[in-house]
Amino acid sequence: MILRKSAAFMMLMVLLLPAGAQRLSRPEYIRKYQLLAISEMNRSGIPASIKMAQACLESADGNSEMARKSNNHFGIKCKSDWQGARSYHDDDEKNECFRKYKTVEDSYVDHTNFLMSNPRYNSLFELKPTDFAGWARGLKKAGYATDPRYAEKVIDIIEEHQLWKLDHKMTYEERAQVEKMRLGNNFNKEIFINPYSSREITLQNGLKSTIAREGDTFGLLSQETGVKSWELRKFNDYPEGYEPMAGEILYLQHKKGKAGGMYRIHRVAEGESMHYISQYYGIRLRALYRINGLRYGEMITVGTILKLQKGKNR
Repeated sequence: MILRKSAAFMMLMVLLLPAGAQRLSRPEYIRKYQLLAISEMNRSGIPASIKMAQACLESADGNSEMARKSNNHFGIKCKSDWQGARSYHDDDEKNECFRKYKTVEDSYVDHTNFLMSNPRYNSLFELKPTDFAGWARGLKKAGYATDPRYAEKVIDIIEEHQLWKLDHKMTYEERAQVEKMRLGNNFNKEIFINPYSSREITLQNGLKSTIAREGDTFGLLSQETGVKSWELRKFNDYPEGYEPMAGEILYLQHKKGKAGGMYRIHRVAEGESMHYISQYYGIRLRALYRINGLRYGEMITVGTILKLQKGKNR
């Protein structure tokens, strides 16, 4: 079993909150982390409604001791391949090992990695992205949790709080807006002010970037950012003659050779290209092809799992 055993365990952890600690209500928790669930849906295909409901259930809406002290919002145990920090709690057995994360974001990302990397959950990714009931029952059937009513509890949370609305498939522009909002919401957004321009420069994947507007050209962006137009094309893997589209993420410096942090894999969704994925994670396009052993320019199919870092997926 990978998760905490019972609701009684979670309730005990909530009751042990230190005096004066402010508890999050379920609506507050959902508002605080829904953009993170949507972002993970976009890279994996796991419905945001499912991830959000699981997080609510497993972390007692962010109030459990494990969530507060270890940023573990899904109760995932260490297992033999875990190389990160650890915390210990009683569950099926005394003093069991659970994963500990630097940030809540890392917990959400690792939960996605866990499901995508484990073959017993493969059949879930064949479901329609809006079939949250199928996902909930499939998780229980695959052995995600021992609670016999786990699927019903997840479905109840989704229906009560209308979390199915989070599963709406977003356009490119909407995804860019979500990323911008996510960076500004609890994730240490840094703003670089250019005295000659009102354009906002932010950190995306640890790199200076901006969002293209309607009517932008690389020439105009060059004037406003101080980065040469040919450099902008090179940084963003664009050929001569291409001009940016509104809503695109544009990097103002060289992208990296791999994704950062916990981002290890990505499941290709409909309409996504290698270039789109390289921009999403700030990875050089040629590096993304090389990491996955693909020829430069080779086409990818929906459902393919791409590695975002060198070596093993886990």
